[in-house]
Amino acid sequence: MRQLKMPYARGIAPDVFATARAQRWEPAEIVKALLDEEIAGRSRSMLAARRKAAGFPTGKTFDSWDPSLSTIPAPTQQALRTLEWVHRRENLVICGPAGTGKTFFLEALGQHAVEQGLKVAWFRLEDLGTLIRAHRPDDTVTRTVARVLRADLIVVDDIGLLPVADEAAEGLY
Repeated sequence: MRQLKMPYARGIAPDVFATARAQRWEPAEIVKALLDEEIAGRSRSMLAARRKAAGFPTGKTFDSWDPSLSTIPAPTQQALRTLEWVHRRENLVICGPAGTGKTFFLEALGQHAVEQGLKVAWFRLEDLGTLIRAHRPDDTVTRTVARVLRADLIVVDDIGLLPVADEAAEGLY
């Protein structure tokens, strides 16, 4: 299984073989159990990789979100959670005063998108501008922007919260 690059199946193989021997499994049942574990392990690994690549600030999810405390109407929250607007490549802007849960909701929405198999890129406006500006001297800005645009959902947080540094502003414009 090492040559086949099946680390998850290899990890449980001794237990599966022992169970199969004790319960007299058919060979097809053994293969199915090993492949099911490999698929589940790869899914977990890909989810973790997408979460890490997204760059979420805190790890907030809808598990700890209380929809009744939000000023976003419940039907709108539910509609946004379907992610249909992402598949249609529509934009979403959420505005409001500081401390009203905009970042929490957007991060939970981003986490949900990752769980659904989408690629997400999370940036604060300042960080995005700095990232783009940092790549300008060696002329890799096109590649940097292309990498950002490969995401299915791009979240730019904290627009207008604080003044943007000159370097970040120059990178953005």
